[in-house]
Amino acid sequence: MTALQQQGKAAKEAARILATASESRKNQALEAIAAALLARSGEILAANAADLERARANGMSLSLQDRLALTEDRIRGIAKGVREVIALPDPIGETVRETVRPNGLRIGRRRVPLGVIGIIYEARPNVTVDAAVLCLKSGNTTILRGGKEAFSSNQALTEIMRQALESAGLPADCVSLVQDTSRESANELMNLTEYLDVLIPRGGRGLIRAVSSNARVPVIRTGEGVCHTYIDKAADLDMAVEIAYNAKCSRPSVCNAMECVLVHSAVAGAFLPAMAERMAEKNVEFRGDERACAILGDKAAAASEADWDSEYGDYILAVKVVDTLEEAIDFCNAHGTGHSEAIVSDSYTAGQKFVDEVDAAAVYVNASTRFTDGGEFGLGAEIGISTQKMHARGPMGLEELTSTKFVVMGSGQVR
Repeated sequence: MTALQQQGKAAKEAARILATASESRKNQALEAIAAALLARSGEILAANAADLERARANGMSLSLQDRLALTEDRIRGIAKGVREVIALPDPIGETVRETVRPNGLRIGRRRVPLGVIGIIYEARPNVTVDAAVLCLKSGNTTILRGGKEAFSSNQALTEIMRQALESAGLPADCVSLVQDTSRESANELMNLTEYLDVLIPRGGRGLIRAVSSNARVPVIRTGEGVCHTYIDKAADLDMAVEIAYNAKCSRPSVCNAMECVLVHSAVAGAFLPAMAERMAEKNVEFRGDERACAILGDKAAAASEADWDSEYGDYILAVKVVDTLEEAIDFCNAHGTGHSEAIVSDSYTAGQKFVDEVDAAAVYVNASTRFTDGGEFGLGAEIGISTQKMHARGPMGLEELTSTKFVVMGSGQVR
């Protein structure tokens, strides 16, 4: 038995205990995790500093370093997220629907955990805690497989959580970290069908597509974020500039950041220079179509076909001028990844048409795509943004980490 198979077996055994743990026991464990993260922040920051030093030596981009970096404030934010999950109602055991058949059988559907969830993710150590605590609250055990860039941080965080679990009377193996960050370990995890019930990749398009293509374990696709904002001819342009700035510049490395702005030709001449001036604060690089380049001049380079499908994760923005709302909708559906799309418009009709016809997990009217987040949606720290249509779509909170089983109560009925 390989090391990963042993890890899977231990997680499966722990899952049987966690599935029947009371809400109070799970909450005690989560509070122990939150307290330990704060008390041992020095250890976490030291491990993270080692990761950042290797990242800089290996030439990691500044935007990816931002994803990797932890600070005292970010650790406090992670701990706050854990406590927000504690405050959420436990979905396990909830009867979703119940009916009584003519023969007297009482048939109900009860929420149950998925079981053992594998998470494959890249250089974001906060995911280590976010994923683990959501799985814990929803009764699932977790096998975490982070990237080599964040290994020291992930190892420190996981060990802190495991010790906190034991202090609360739950098995440490409710959470574990794959110790091998090679491609071989990822491939083995993708095929760990005997022990894993579902696999969730979190990261860039390459990772998500590789996992979806190669895994034998059921996969929930998350996080591909080619997000658009369309500036309609009826838009409040001051509002549009601020929404676009926030969607692109507040944190460009995350999946809900805007990667392409579409602007109606009737307002492009006024909007694009104003947007460029605002985004100059962050030195945003523009890649535009012919009409956008004509307006922006030397502030923009000509876009290639690849730019319309790029998730930059950086201060780079694709810009396209369109002539109709319908053209904008068609473009979003053709080049988006089903994550988040937005329209800025004072026209109720235009906003509703955009909402009705754009195919995405989250569609916004007059707001930034940056709100697509479990915490912002009131779900607690989410495990990912699902861009698929089966089982879960959009930010995945506690309910999305459950399944249901039928519970049938009789009084001697036979068929």
